[in-house]
Amino acid sequence: MSLPEHIRIVEVGPRDGLQNEPANLPVDAKVRLVEGLASVGLAYIEAGSFVSPRWVPQMADTARVFAALSPRPGVVYSALTPNLRGLEQALECGVREVAVFAAASEAFSQRNINCTIAESLTRFEPVLAMALDHGVNVRGYVSCVMGCPYEGQVAPEQVRGVARALSQMGCYEVSLGDTIGTGTAEQTRQLIETVSRDVPRGQLAGHYHNTYGQALANVYASVLEGVTVFDSAIGGLGGCPYAKGASGNLATEDLVYLLHGLGIDTGVDLAGLVKLSWAFNATLGRVPDARVARALAPG
Repeated sequence: MSLPEHIRIVEVGPRDGLQNEPANLPVDAKVRLVEGLASVGLAYIEAGSFVSPRWVPQMADTARVFAALSPRPGVVYSALTPNLRGLEQALECGVREVAVFAAASEAFSQRNINCTIAESLTRFEPVLAMALDHGVNVRGYVSCVMGCPYEGQVAPEQVRGVARALSQMGCYEVSLGDTIGTGTAEQTRQLIETVSRDVPRGQLAGHYHNTYGQALANVYASVLEGVTVFDSAIGGLGGCPYAKGASGNLATEDLVYLLHGLGIDTGVDLAGLVKLSWAFNATLGRVPDARVARALAPG
């Protein structure tokens, strides 16, 4: 199979990444991060989530972040909206694209959002209806697509049913999340082959965590299966708080480096992205590996 000419990257660091940080960054730091990501060519950025500050205090200032962002032609700033209240807040802020999430594991759904998979999907129906009525695009996430911290391995057929439901509700794209990072390349290919029986490959995205160092291998396997959209987080921010040892999302720098090495365009300035990652790591009090930076941004 020939490789695609272009792959779209969904940057989730400002949301999926920062919501797992122990401290909440100031609004201006979050805005600088989001706008910095846009400046290096990332055209789709999850800038926050409209959720209860009681459960996710790091996202309590999402409305202020959106109010401070400068519109940029061709760049989408999206937000996670798990319920009607969240969607209403997003609409008030002028957000034009939102996301909802469900799990492929019953145990994870119960532990994470305190309801069954079927109940979570039912809750999303009015959210999708309202969003689409307002001309707002909706992206869907499915978590635990290859493994669950409570149930173990997850069968592709379980994922297929959830992805189909989200697509039928109106999600234009469904992102398949290996939440605890246990999936392998062969599992990934089998997963995509199964899910694509109901949701076309052109409407699927890959969201792979790097707990066991398999994220890039799973990206490559997905590319071979015809997937052309991948989620990642600058500096590998984030991870699963329910999985001991989970090391975070796939780093956007690593993803871009892989894709450019394959001759695939991403529209991202890798050298600029690495510099941004270094600066942001300093904001978080981290020191990145200089050898990695030199390798990713030669010259």
